Amino acid sequence: MLNELEHRSGRRDRTMIRKNAFQPDSRILAAFTAMVLIGGTNFVAVRLSDRGLAPLYGAGLRFLGAAVLLYVFLIVRRIALPTREQLKGTLLYGALGFAASYAFAYLALVSLPSGVAAVVMGSVPLITLLLAVTHGVERFRLRGLVGGTIAVVGILVMVGIPSQAHIPVGGLLLMLGAAFSASESSIVLKKYPTGHPMATNAVAMAFGAVLLLGLSAVSGEHWSVPASLTSWASLTYLVVLGSIGLFALFLFTLKRWTASRVSYAFVLTPIVASILGAALAGEAVTAAMIIGGITVLAGVYVGVLSGSRTPAPRLTPAREEAAVA
Repeated sequence: MLNELEHRSGRRDRTMIRKNAFQPDSRILAAFTAMVLIGGTNFVAVRLSDRGLAPLYGAGLRFLGAAVLLYVFLIVRRIALPTREQLKGTLLYGALGFAASYAFAYLALVSLPSGVAAVVMGSVPLITLLLAVTHGVERFRLRGLVGGTIAVVGILVMVGIPSQAHIPVGGLLLMLGAAFSASESSIVLKKYPTGHPMATNAVAMAFGAVLLLGLSAVSGEHWSVPASLTSWASLTYLVVLGSIGLFALFLFTLKRWTASRVSYAFVLTPIVASILGAALAGEAVTAAMIIGGITVLAGVYVGVLSGSRTPAPRLTPAREEAAVA
């Protein structure tokens, strides 16, 4: 009898280890890849749509348009809005992921060099991992730490090591605020209950848009409509694919991966943006960009795709007895 229990216990442990091992699914990888491609394309679209549009106003207009379309979708499909229990997490997600992160980033880029901003945002996987462990929604993964560090090194190689003399402290703190806000927004979705993904994004984007437009009004930004066909086309892209599509893929992936793994999209989007810049604007492709991009990909492989078999959590004696009963 004892041998049989030991055999069954050992089989259970091996099964739990296999379940805890990360095994990428082709659908999730496709969604993650699409998210990265759309995110990288957003850099180009934002540059085109923001010509003549104030930064906070432009971001608020983008998310307001996306929220309106999502609400129409909810009505047509008869999808319920988040309940009272789900509203807290949804509003926090909107405040952090759509309002705070974008507001901090736009304000930081007024004085902060784009290279420094890229390095700070490249640290999002590391920040997300540390916040996830602190909140107790993930276990600490050495591969996550190593992969995130390699990715930051890759970003440094791509943009060059910035000189301390050219880094304004205020802009740096604002960009760190953007990085922490973006990281915490994904943790919120893991920590608090949320409803249907489209309903979650609709409410969160609407709330974020209201906050951004409020900040825009308080700061005295000039409100206007896009003046050119290019600006309208770019804004339409940002509303439909760059907001609705991007964050639908984000929630789909986040539901199936850990927050720290999903956060590696932040270090991949600059590579896509650089490739598009070279293809569309004729920007030069340097050796540093190629080496840095390869380094970032190596960091993503270590932090996201390399399988790590983590031991199953230890069961209490009562649960051990139930497991072998």
